[in-house]
Parts: sequence; structure tokens; C-alpha cells
Amino acid sequence: MASGHLFSSRSTDPAGQPIGGDVSVAVKGAVCIALVIVLGVGASACGDEITEPAGRLFEAPPDPATTLVPDPSGISTTVAAPSTTVAAPSTTVAVSPTTVAVSPTTTERVAIIGVPTSVGGHGSVPGWPGGSWVDPASIGQPWGSVPGVLTFRGSPTRSWHGSGPVPSDPVVAWRYPRDSLMCSLSTVGTDEREWCGVGWTGQPAVFERDGHLWVVFGAYDGQVHFVDGVTGAPRLPPLATGDLVKGSLTVDPDGFPLVYVGSRDDLLRVVAFDRDEPTVLWSLHAEDSGQPLWNSDWDASPLVLDDHLFAAGENSRFHVVRLRRGYDSDGLVTVDPELVWFTHGWDNQLIADAGYNLSIENSPVVIGDTLWFANSGGLVQGWDIAGLADGLRPHRTFRFWVGDDVDATLVPDAEGFLYVAVEYERETERSRELGQLVKLDPSRPDDPVVWSVHARSEAPSGIWATPAVHRDLVVVATDDGEVLGIDRADGSVRWRFGLPRPLWSSPTIVDDVLLMGDCAWAGRMSAFDVSDTSVVPPLLWEVETGACVEASPTVWRGTVYFGSRDGRMYALRDRYGG
Repeated sequence: MASGHLFSSRSTDPAGQPIGGDVSVAVKGAVCIALVIVLGVGASACGDEITEPAGRLFEAPPDPATTLVPDPSGISTTVAAPSTTVAAPSTTVAVSPTTVAVSPTTTERVAIIGVPTSVGGHGSVPGWPGGSWVDPASIGQPWGSVPGVLTFRGSPTRSWHGSGPVPSDPVVAWRYPRDSLMCSLSTVGTDEREWCGVGWTGQPAVFERDGHLWVVFGAYDGQVHFVDGVTGAPRLPPLATGDLVKGSLTVDPDGFPLVYVGSRDDLLRVVAFDRDEPTVLWSLHAEDSGQPLWNSDWDASPLVLDDHLFAAGENSRFHVVRLRRGYDSDGLVTVDPELVWFTHGWDNQLIADAGYNLSIENSPVVIGDTLWFANSGGLVQGWDIAGLADGLRPHRTFRFWVGDDVDATLVPDAEGFLYVAVEYERETERSRELGQLVKLDPSRPDDPVVWSVHARSEAPSGIWATPAVHRDLVVVATDDGEVLGIDRADGSVRWRFGLPRPLWSSPTIVDDVLLMGDCAWAGRMSAFDVSDTSVVPPLLWEVETGACVEASPTVWRGTVYFGSRDGRMYALRDRYGG
């Protein structure tokens, strides 16, 4: 689980450096009690092994042609078949570093038997199937009618990082707040401590509206901030929540003055910002879809598509809400939401394989008519949502277990493949066999692995940051402090370089410039030239902050916006930039 994830075996101190602390035992006990009471699980299921017959936990598979039921007990989770197994590798190729490694990471490519090593993967692949929700041709493109980066990775396909130019020799244009820090106290188990700044994933939304440039983000002071992107001055008073705001919020892509944001206080909120101060119009509690299996945080960045809100929670469930957006007689924005569908992110096989730490922290991806997400148990899932807007119940069409926690968002390429970044925490046989970056071909659900790469040292390690597809590469940053450029065709590591660990800030690439935050003693945002994908990227510039940078940056027309664990949001631009 990523930094700032308070129900995690690993977190960071107020300066952003790793600390210990495991509250999973207490949480698991509470979860087991809840399962016994709410779901009717036998008490023996709370041990290390599942002894209660798995089929008793869930209803029979629903008929996908039936309409959605308003009763929230109508959950569509089914008992899945045993996990797909991975074919034994035909070769295991050790990859020597092109630069000096900064950590004892083991990095090797695993070539899977019978998989051609071409950009098309399994032979000639036409790409993603089409659909009514999201055109696959939009991969790598901006999304919505509002100019800006409105959600984590910019679009429903999570594949657009912003609009250049990227500054060439930047200075700090502003810091927010100017005279204070964004800090608050929050409790993990019985340990109360101060949390400051912006954490994982923490990418700010940057957008243009009514002649102004807005920067909107949540922070560890438990507030949602509305800032002028040019000056760094507040545009609205901050909206207070009841606890830390850890993930990346979403701004409405259709022009409605709405923000969708979750907090550690159990609530996912719909917030209007067309008033003198931001106003909560509606909220979804983590228990509205049943007893949370893990905890009640909301880290994933929601999506808004065709008046529907797609939201994943650390309660281990996925939710779809019909928003019914509009305006009242005074011209103020309104919503009249209805929870129209939700499902468990787990099944019985996953509980048997991975236990009860099964939250959903990565952000949902929609391509064509398929919804994609994974969870902290390592289950990658695809759901057919073709008939959702017409009242037809979604059904699962893809299931693959990668063996360990997937907090990084799934990343597609235009050729029809998914890249899955995996942490190494449980030390399962599956994760040791499969690795920490896996290329999947969803058109082959029974044998989807194209290649995989091992990128870990001792647990906990692996990949927290969301990968970036760039030309013929996929770029990943590891917890051990390495940035790897991996050939998308065959999974070979072309280059690598080291930065101060851990690297949880997601690689962000705009106009052939790679931006990386790191956890140096003062925390840095650095830029590298990736115009030539065959060589180690040369450093272009770096700017220090006061602490670890684990949040992901946003690039918008000459400025880089990002948060630091020093308690501030930063804007970097060239000295005479606008």
C-alpha cells in the first residue's frame, strides 16, 4: 500500500521518509468480526486459512440481462474459478544496469513461452474493442470539454499527462500556502502523529474556467484547496473534511462546477465550487454499500462518464452513481445522485490466495465498454459495462491474479495491452514467479501474460508508482529508487538510473520530458530528456523542496504543479513564463 496509506505495513514520517508500523493485525481482527456478523462467515475463516466453504459467501452469478436492482443487497460479485496460472518461463534473462544501481534491486525479464516478442505481443492485435463509453482512440489524448488535467492521468484511459511546454530552466513561481503549512494530526492504530503536505498519489487538477486558471487538490491538512494557478493565491476558502485527503480528486469534465473527492473520514464527496465557498452537495459513506472488508478510505481518483460517477474505495468495493447534474433557478449547480450499482472487488478465491487486505486504491480505467481496476490483493479485473446506462447489470469478463498488492493504476497502450505494476509485500510464490511489472493481453484471458519484469529487493519493495507509456517504452519507478526504461515489445530493460528512494511519484512525460519526484533529504522534482528512448535520459534540471516528493506532478502550458511532504504545493515555471 502506498505512502500516506494509513492502514499499511509501510508509511512515511512527517518528512516523508519511510517508517515502520503494522496495524494489519488489529484491522484484520476487526474485519473478521465484521465478516462473521454481516456476511455470515464462519469464525474459522478469520484464521490464516479459509476453512468456510467459499461458495457460502456470495450469491449465485447474476443474469447479465437482468436490470439493476435499487436494493443495495443486489451485489453482482460471483465466485470465480481458481486463479489463472502463469506458464513457466522459457528463459530468465538477467539485465545488467547501464548506470550504477543505487539499491540491491533484482531486475530481470521473464519471457513467457509461446509469446512472440513484437510490439503487437501475441502476433497482430488490432487494439481495444470499441464501445459506447470511451473511444479507445482517445488513449493518450485529453478528455472532456474543460481545458485542463481534470483527473489522475488526465482521462478515463489514464494515459494523458498534460499539455506543454515543460519549463526548460524553472524557478519556484509560488508556494502554497505562503505563510503556513498544510499539516494535521491523524491516528494510525493508537499512534497519533502529524502529517504534512501532499502524499501519494496527490496529483493536482489544473484547469481553465471563466478566464481563470484553477489548481484544486486535497492535502494532509484534511482540506480541499482551490488555488489560482498563476499567482498561487486562494480562489476559494479550503473545504475541511474530517481527516487526511490522500488521493487525486476529479473535476467534472463536462463543465459543471463540481469536484469529486474522497477523504480518510469515510466519505466520498460531490463538491460545488460556484458559490462563495465550496459546498458539499452529496456524499457516499464507505458503509453505504455494506461493511468495509478492509477500511473506509477513498484514495482512487473517480471518473465521470455520461452523468455517471465511477468510484473505487478502500472498503474493497466498486461503485457507480448516477449523478443527475443540473442547475437550479438561481443558476447554481445541483446533483440528485443515486447509487445504481456496486460490486465486491474480491472473490472467495482471492481471499484464499491473499487474505483480507483487499482494498481498491488504484484509479478506475474505462476503455470501450470495459471497466478495469485491480486491488491490494493483486486481482486485475475487467467488467463489461455496455448496458449499464440502460439498466443492465455489469458482469466480469477478465480475471487475473498477479500475486501481490496493485495500488498503481493500470496503464493501457494503443495496441490493446495493459501494464500492471505490482508491489512486493506478501512474498507469495506467485509474486516471486511473476514479477513486479506485467504486460497483459486482455484478448487472451486464459493466457494473458506477454512478459514480466522482476524489479524488487526485500519486502516491502516493488512498484507503487503508476507506469508511463512513452513511444516504444514503458517507464517505471521502483520503491528501491530505480527508474527503468523497459522495451514494450519484449520486456527488456534498455536503461536505468537511480534516485533517492522511495519513488512513489508516478513518472510523468510531456513533450519528451520525463518528470520524477524523489525522496532526497530535501525532496526534488527533476526533469530528464527522453526524446531518444535508446539511451539513459540526461538530466535537464532539478528543483528542491523541503521534503520527500511522493505526489505526482501535473504539467499545464509552461508550469509544473506538484505537492511535497514539506507542507506545500509548488508551481515551477521559467523565470519569465506566464
